[in-house]
Amino acid sequence: MGKSSWKLLFLGFMFLSLNVRNSVSRFVVEKNSLMVTSPEKIKGSHDSAIGNFGIPQYGGSMAGSVVYPKENRKGCKGFDEFGISFHSKPGALPTFVLVDRGDCFFALKVWNAQKAGASAVLVADNIDEALITMDTPEEDSSSAKYIENITIPSALIDKGFGETLKKELSGGEMVNVNLDWREAVPHPDDRVEYELWTNSNDECGVKCDMLMHFVKDFRGAAQILEKGGYTQFTPHYITWYCPQTFTLSRQCKSQCINHGRYCAPDPEQDFSSGYEGKDVVLENLRQLCVFRVANESRKPWVWWDYVTDFQIRCPMKEKKYNKDCADSVIKSLGLDGQKIEKCMGDEHADSDNPVLKEEQDAQVGKGSRGDVTILPTLVVNNRQYRGKLEKGAVLKAICSGFEETTEPAVCLSGDVETNECLDNNGGCWKDTVANITACKDTFRGRVCECPVVDGVQFKGDGYSHCEVSGPGKCKINNGGCWHESKDGHTYSACLDSEDGKCQCPQGFRGDGIKNCQDVDECKEKKACQDHDTCISKEAREVRSAWAAVWVIMIGLALAGGGAYLVYKYKLRRYMDSEIRAIMAQYMPLDSQSEVPNHTNDEHERA
Repeated sequence: MGKSSWKLLFLGFMFLSLNVRNSVSRFVVEKNSLMVTSPEKIKGSHDSAIGNFGIPQYGGSMAGSVVYPKENRKGCKGFDEFGISFHSKPGALPTFVLVDRGDCFFALKVWNAQKAGASAVLVADNIDEALITMDTPEEDSSSAKYIENITIPSALIDKGFGETLKKELSGGEMVNVNLDWREAVPHPDDRVEYELWTNSNDECGVKCDMLMHFVKDFRGAAQILEKGGYTQFTPHYITWYCPQTFTLSRQCKSQCINHGRYCAPDPEQDFSSGYEGKDVVLENLRQLCVFRVANESRKPWVWWDYVTDFQIRCPMKEKKYNKDCADSVIKSLGLDGQKIEKCMGDEHADSDNPVLKEEQDAQVGKGSRGDVTILPTLVVNNRQYRGKLEKGAVLKAICSGFEETTEPAVCLSGDVETNECLDNNGGCWKDTVANITACKDTFRGRVCECPVVDGVQFKGDGYSHCEVSGPGKCKINNGGCWHESKDGHTYSACLDSEDGKCQCPQGFRGDGIKNCQDVDECKEKKACQDHDTCISKEAREVRSAWAAVWVIMIGLALAGGGAYLVYKYKLRRYMDSEIRAIMAQYMPLDSQSEVPNHTNDEHERA
């Protein structure tokens, strides 16, 4: 049996496992609402199937105008070859391109329309049937280049609805529609439950590379959500089983464990060399047990660390995809290796493995979810995610699963912004002088809410006006009030109070908002302010009187001070002469003659 035959056989194993072991199975097409808003005669709501590539706007909606090109209507060639552009003019609605199904891959149609400027793509079915999911083609080097770069949403519509749109457009009608993903994911409460159906194989081409990149990139956000108790995450792994007829064949023995009960396709699609399918099954089982052991220790987020580290340290390309490398990762993370080994059980036992048996049962759809048949698959609140497996897109889908107003802070980060505020400020209020806007991007689309700036609350409807209010408002553009600098002084009509009114300062008159005029108070015979240049006659007389008083007081003070100094000087000389005369009588000095004194004079006169 050749490689291609075995590949088809193993792809069929899953179908067998779902239909033989379980009596009921079904694949659910995930849908979003498409509302025609004009013209009036076809106005109404329709179902559309979300494409499994690009980035659907989970939790939000998008309005656009439908265009059906005159040429290249299947979109299998670049529209630039026909001189067609779908770029919207400023102020116009985004362009939704309607193309027909057939002749090429769905993803290629969307890629060609995106390159020409389309904001979304509607693919009209060409046969009457129930809606199907538009998936990516089998990976090859050519398709991988454009699939990775598709960023616009797309949807499949049924044939009848497509014909209706074409008829209106051909008649010259302008057809406007609204794509709505707000109910694509249920959002009943403040916790989201989500699953990732994944695989440890890193040699399966573009999808494996995309999955490995996503796990590494999303790990941080996933752990924040899990540690905060906002989400409950569970990893799952798809396994096949080998039909009874082939269990003793060399191929089944190399691809399966537990006597053909749990299998995986050969990683390199080469049964004679390299790794075998059972190597993948065993590592998948180990990763399931890592999650179970980590969950028992109340640290389920450690699964993300193990899977990421295993990808980096134990890749197939370097021949390190083995038990020894896995054990080294387990040890480095402080996990209990013995518990993990016990959880994995005996791969050679001719009996069910409880962990893998539970995984096979979980693949079958329950409730609204449907069977898991696409790998990888993300399930959010029991609904399968459709679109590119990329951090920002997935985080937006998870955030849309929270009841409104209960979203954690990570859901309001830049990773999930819709960037609607970049176009005409989202139609919200904006103060161009202070560069303040009421537009705020969220994962559900933009909202117009008056902002809080530097602790100061703006109040208003958010669309036509917002005004600063309350304490501190004068810090923001002077609270929208008049202000002016004059003669080295700054005057403002802003009052830092709750009422938010603008009032001209004392000495000014005006509305306080656009103008305040200086009042000539001298002319009006009122008390003059420092900024008035005039001085009245009465004021000059008062000032002159006070000046004379001060001159007299200063003169008297100076005269008194001079007299005191003269008096003190004469008294000091007199006292010095008396002291010297007395000292000379009792202790005459050889070097000086007798000092005359008043006492001797009195004796002589006697």
